[in-house]
Amino acid sequence: MKRLVILTGAGMSSESGIRTFRDSDGLWEEYDVREVATPMAWIKNRDLVLRFYNERRQQLAKADPNPGHYGVAALEKYFDVSIITQNIDNLHERAGSSNVLHLHGELTKARSCADPGLIYDIGYKDILNGDQCEKGSQLRPHIVWFGESVPMMDEAVRITSTADIFAVIGSSLVVYPAAGLISFAPEDASLWLIDPNDVYAPVSRKVEIIKEKASTGIAVLTERLLKQYGIEE
Repeated sequence: MKRLVILTGAGMSSESGIRTFRDSDGLWEEYDVREVATPMAWIKNRDLVLRFYNERRQQLAKADPNPGHYGVAALEKYFDVSIITQNIDNLHERAGSSNVLHLHGELTKARSCADPGLIYDIGYKDILNGDQCEKGSQLRPHIVWFGESVPMMDEAVRITSTADIFAVIGSSLVVYPAAGLISFAPEDASLWLIDPNDVYAPVSRKVEIIKEKASTGIAVLTERLLKQYGIEE
């Protein structure tokens, strides 16, 4: 099987009703990201940050994977698929994808402020001020905030460097370091970009553009890849 690595961003989940700051001038569900998604925000107003992510968790509980998520999962029938996602939702997993790396954390998990290695599955429950880890430290959302390092980036680079095919779906390619991943795809890998908007790919190589939203773009990508590699459906 050919190795297919897919980087997904906000546009992957937008058809499921999941919005992010990408949608409207730095506002995330009408919140200023600087007030809810930075370490300084956590220090300044912990209750606001917790409320914001509790609302996102409640929203996610009501959301369903869209045809784009199911289309990505279906590609596992034909390719060795790894997904690297910038999204903090669990819609890839719920659609059936079996190999998902979350670059920016996971909404359904909490972690200790004292020990980043203490991570807890909380599902769709709220995190409240006063909720503590086993070491007595406040729990925080298991999210990589703006201004924090991206612990999974090295693994994402390693995965990307193994790709025969590298596809970007629904990412504006403006949030670094994730936006630079495409540059780590091998020289002989075919590169694809699915997005209805004009997206600049920061590489000097040929990138096949599918100017569609995720759900329809995945169908086009699947058809083209199966034809390119002579795979029978």
